[in-house]
Amino acid sequence: MTRRTDWGDADDGGEVRPDDGAPGSSRAERGAPRDPGEQARAICLRLLTGTPRTRKQLADALAKRGIPDEVADEVLSRFEDVGLINDAAFADAWVESRHHGRGLARRALARELRTKGVDPALIDGAVGQLDPEQEEETARDLVQRKLRATRGLDREKRIRRLAGMLARKGYSEGLALRVVRQALEEEGEDPELLEYQLPEG
Repeated sequence: MTRRTDWGDADDGGEVRPDDGAPGSSRAERGAPRDPGEQARAICLRLLTGTPRTRKQLADALAKRGIPDEVADEVLSRFEDVGLINDAAFADAWVESRHHGRGLARRALARELRTKGVDPALIDGAVGQLDPEQEEETARDLVQRKLRATRGLDREKRIRRLAGMLARKGYSEGLALRVVRQALEEEGEDPELLEYQLPEG
């Protein structure tokens, strides 16, 4: 059975929706005391129920709700102690899901994790799971899936479209052009013409 992880474009980055905290917005908050610590715990538990979050995402959500910094820090540290917040596990799962699901390269994955407030050392460890061979293989698969849709276009436009698709997913220019050239050669394009438009190195 395939495990589905709820990562993707719909992720709200830990932001609280406009109705969060409104009277009657959640059972936890309706009965929650006005103590800031209890409020912070209720907010964090509600957000973590939907999808994993980083400490920074939760801290931002608490700040928007007016939770004092010292209270937020105490609650978030406690959640880390008991394993409810784990930025390293978050980063690992994000890389696995977004690489296999969306074909994102290490550069794009690192950029996404930075926007979620993950520590740079944890980002390096997570994206380091992807070796260059795996990244190139994924790039080849992406180009093969896109190749048919570009048939009928002139060679230069096909190259731009295919290489641009890889660039948007975080692949380096050198890797993108090499993969596109090889795919077009395998399809029967003239290697000499490709050499002119896509020189090696």
